[in-house]
Amino acid sequence: MLAGGAGSRFGGGKLVAPWRGGALIDGALAAAFAAPARSVTVVTGHDARVEAAARAFAERTDEAARLRVVHAPDHAEGMGATLRTGAASLPADTVGAFVFLGDMPLIPPAILPALAAALAAGAPAAAPRFQGQRGHPVLFGQALLPELRALKGDEGARAVLRALGDRLALVESDDEGVLVDIDRPSDIGGPR
Repeated sequence: MLAGGAGSRFGGGKLVAPWRGGALIDGALAAAFAAPARSVTVVTGHDARVEAAARAFAERTDEAARLRVVHAPDHAEGMGATLRTGAASLPADTVGAFVFLGDMPLIPPAILPALAAALAAGAPAAAPRFQGQRGHPVLFGQALLPELRALKGDEGARAVLRALGDRLALVESDDEGVLVDIDRPSDIGGPR
């Protein structure tokens, strides 16, 4: 889970902002822990409070044993740096990695097994699609992890996904939560 940004459009403190009785990052963590994955790695950066919030959520939900936290010292470089740090921290036998964004609290857990099934069927990566628009999280297969470890800048994995073309499996979702991200305080009262 990428959670290293400054949240500048939000005014700072975005991932620890109040959200439905907890912190904003709680929604993304709930989805990540629902994924068919052995662990959840939260990549921190700008806001030191994010680690504490992630650990508190994991404790409350009995998921502390599955939580890993890594810090991206070069987080100011952008999303590429946090994704690179997260990918580099994965165990050598990792067969795939979901990339969740800490500011997307409405990801529907039901989409996660379908993404895993697309990867198991041979797709190099899979992403949900809602009404024609690609959403999150993206599940990257093992063959793409070296590319994630080499990312630079603030574009994240867009170029990696573009290069896949139609080899990127798009899994239809009937839930707009795959698109909902929180950028500004006014987004808190958004869909659902």
